[in-house]
Amino acid sequence: MSESAGSGAAGMTVASAFAGMRSVAPVVFRAGCPDCRGHFELTASSLRLAIGASSRTTFYSFTCPDCQVTVRKPAGERIVELLTGGGVRTLRLHPTV
Repeated sequence: MSESAGSGAAGMTVASAFAGMRSVAPVVFRAGCPDCRGHFELTASSLRLAIGASSRTTFYSFTCPDCQVTVRKPAGERIVELLTGGGVRTLRLHPTV
């Protein structure tokens, strides 16, 4: 691709604009297991976020790497922001009528 990136970057290609970039380390989240009391770090792919209609139905979950139990914890607004910003897969729950 040889399109210029904008008026101030005449002659700059997409390849040259990204030439100095390095790979970014994956985001990790600290978590703890209420069953075995283990503390560990998880990648975004190890977590799931479910967003419901209320704070009572919004939670995140993961499988404890130490004891293999499924852990489910409530997720307030700040936790939702951090998890979605870190690339955690999100499921939106729809209320049943």
